[in-house]
This record gives sequence, C-alpha cells and structure tokens, in this order.
Amino acid sequence: MLTILGFTMIATFLVLIMLKKMSPIAALVLIPALFCVFVGKGAKLGDYVIDGVTSLAPTAAMLMFAIVYFGVMIDVGLFDPIVRGILKFCKADPLRIVVGTAVLAAIVSLDGDGSTTFMITVSAMYPLYKRLKMSLVVMTGVAAMANGVMNTLPWGGPTARAATALKVSASDIFVPMIPALAVGMLAVLVLSYVLGRRERKRLGVLTLDEVLVEEPAEPETVLVGAGGDKKGLAVGKGDNKQAASGSSGSGTDADAELPDEDDGFRGLDPNRATLRPKLYWFNALLTVTLLVAMIMEWLPIPVLFLLGAALALTVNFPHMPDQKARLGAHAENVLNVSGMVFAAAVFTGVLQGTGMVDHMATWLVDNIPDGMGPHMAFVTGVLSIPLTYFMSNDGFYFGIVPVLAEAGNAHGVSTLEIARASLVGQPLHMSSPLVPAVYVLVGMAKVEFGDHTRFVVKWAALTSLVVLGAGILFGII
Repeated sequence: MLTILGFTMIATFLVLIMLKKMSPIAALVLIPALFCVFVGKGAKLGDYVIDGVTSLAPTAAMLMFAIVYFGVMIDVGLFDPIVRGILKFCKADPLRIVVGTAVLAAIVSLDGDGSTTFMITVSAMYPLYKRLKMSLVVMTGVAAMANGVMNTLPWGGPTARAATALKVSASDIFVPMIPALAVGMLAVLVLSYVLGRRERKRLGVLTLDEVLVEEPAEPETVLVGAGGDKKGLAVGKGDNKQAASGSSGSGTDADAELPDEDDGFRGLDPNRATLRPKLYWFNALLTVTLLVAMIMEWLPIPVLFLLGAALALTVNFPHMPDQKARLGAHAENVLNVSGMVFAAAVFTGVLQGTGMVDHMATWLVDNIPDGMGPHMAFVTGVLSIPLTYFMSNDGFYFGIVPVLAEAGNAHGVSTLEIARASLVGQPLHMSSPLVPAVYVLVGMAKVEFGDHTRFVVKWAALTSLVVLGAGILFGII
C-alpha cells in the first residue's frame, strides 16, 4: 500500500507542476501533507517537517548568500571587463564569436541564475550575430549548453536539490565531479569550435562594413513563459537600433571590432550607479579566494558564502541604504530558491518519515535485473538525460532520485554516486520547455523555440553523455 501511495504522490506532484496547476513550492508542501494524512500519520507531519528543515537549513543558507554574493559582483562590475575582452577577441570572425559565446555564458553562469546568464550573453552577442548574419540558433544552443554544464555549481540549483533530497553535503557531490564537468565544458568549447568553423565556411571572415544594413525598428517584444504569464522582458526598439547601426564607421579589415562604448550589452550598463571600478581587484581577489576555499573545503560552503556576501556588501556599499538596495534587488531570487528548499523539507520528510521511499525502493530493487543493480549510478546518469528534459528539476530530484538512491544502496552503490550521476542530464535540461529561463533566451534572441529545440537536443544529449563517460572513466560515478 505504501508503495502505491508513494508513486501516486510523486506522480501527482509531477503532473501538477508540469501542467502548471500549482507552483513547485505549493506542490512540495500541500501534496505530501495530504498524502501524509492518507497514510494515517497526519499527527506526525510536524515532526517530519521539523526534521527536514533542520537538515536542509545549511543548503538554504548556502543558496541565499551565494545568490547575494554573485549578484553583488555583477552589480559592481566584476564581469564587465571579461565581457568586453570577449567581444574584442571575437572581432568579425564567426568562429571566434561562437567560441566567445560559450566562454561568456560559462563565466556569467557563475551567478547560478540562468535568466541572468542568458540576458547578459544575448545582449552582448546578439548585435554581432545580426551584423554578420550568423545563425541565431547557434548562439542560443551554445549558450544553453554552456549554462547547463555550469548549472551544476552547488548554488546553481541541481546540486543543491540533489543534496537536499538525499541529505548529503553539496560539496561532497560537486567537488569530486569537477574533472567530469571540466571535460563536459571542454566538449562544449570543442562543439563551439566546430559550429564556428561551419559558420566561417558559410560566411567567411567578414568585415563589419560588409554586413552593416539598416534594420527596421521592431515593436517591443513581450516574452510569454511556459505557463502563459507575461514576463515583460523587452527586446525592443532601442536594441534593434543599436544592433543595426551601433558600429557604423568601425574598422574596414577583418580585425574590425566594436568600440568599448558600444558593446551592445544592456545587461551590463557601463553607466550604472553600482559600479565600483576602484575596488575591481579587491572583488576579483575575493572571488578567487572564495572559490579556492570552496574547492579546498577550508570551511563549509554556507559559511564561506555568508562571510563573502557580508564582506562584499560592506566594502562595496558601506552606506546602509545602498546595502539595503542591493539586498532588495536580489531578494526575489533569494526568496524563490530558499523557499523551494524549505518547502522540499515537507516532501522529503513525508516521503522518508512515512516509510514510502523504503517501500518504493524495495519494489524497484525487486524489479531491476540482478545484473543492473551494481550499476545503478550508470542507470541514474542515463535516466537523468531524458527525465530532466521531460520533467522539472524539482520533480526529478525530489521525486525520482531518492528512489534511485535507495535502490542503489541495496546493491552497494553509495548515495553520493547516485547524486553525482543525477547531474549528468543538465546540459540538455537547460533547453527543456519546463525551464522558464529558456524562454528568456529564445525571446531575446528572436528565435523560435521549435528551431532552438531541433538544433540543440542532439548536441546537448551528446554533451551529457560525455560528462557521464568522463565520470565513469575517472571513477567518480
């Protein structure tokens, strides 16, 4: 009976969030609470939730302060010179532009937010693609794959969800996976090089003057998300005018490049009030130190980001009103992510406290061929590719991964191996129609979602398989 109720609870949760009938946070709370009553253990719901919240508090703290930290770093201009350097490197060579797109998306993905990554990347690269008449689906595909690999950072979402669902440390999942993820990022760069060569062969190494044409102004575009809600992200008249004529009069040879003041990226306004150019090297050193400390595990990740965020805010914005303004600017992201983690305490607490997960794992173990049991990490990695595309990360990590982990444990496969294998499908997941950020990407790039999907699915799946193969080769999975 518990087996049936467990699978029914997961299925109900998945259907409701995929059909956009409930938000993930509401579904994570209300569905398990209802099923806890069905099981006859409603009186113990409070204990299950408190136990879950206690175990998930460090993960929530890590996400909260990591979002604040990298949000502040973007505000103060840490990434601005990197963006300008990539644009100068790209020049008018299609190959360099495609590779630069991958590098830029990977760097900006350090903030852990896909929408921010896509807004900055498209704003920076769109004018070049339009001027040189390059394929825009190449830009969206490369950006999505690079962000998918980098999305596995502990504060990016999937790793935190896996840690939350399996009650393990995010650093224990992520740090050993770094070599496999590095190979995945290398695969994205190699693919970018191949796609760039195709574009270069089709267009040649052009000069900007050869392709500068005046484009008619387009009406403001309003993106519509998966659930039909207007997102209000405009890619309108100002951007098209800039894309069409922003570099008139630029150089006449193949090394022509955009002037610094016309980089064309709305996401990093060079005149914004939050810039702190005099503190650039302090912020760069602080970020490098923070990342090294995380990898070396000098302190727990939540403590590192708590200290880093506090120091970054104090040094860059010494006045209290400015600090409050920066916290307010990033409050929505912080609330959404931390709220999801604490809501997950209800789902995982009920699933485990009632014994449903144990019964489901027993059923799954009994139905897996004996020869496949010791290879549950590999099975999890393979399953993560289609499952994270056809369902949300919330559904996969909170509904499916715990069951796979229990089944793996029965065959001697560690929970951490299952957790690492579950990250394999992220390069494809970032192009899923269930990911709101992908609508920001295709909307700003003026690309049909169907065209983006047809182009990216095969390459993203290949990238995921490369990560899985590297993980197996290095003994990580």
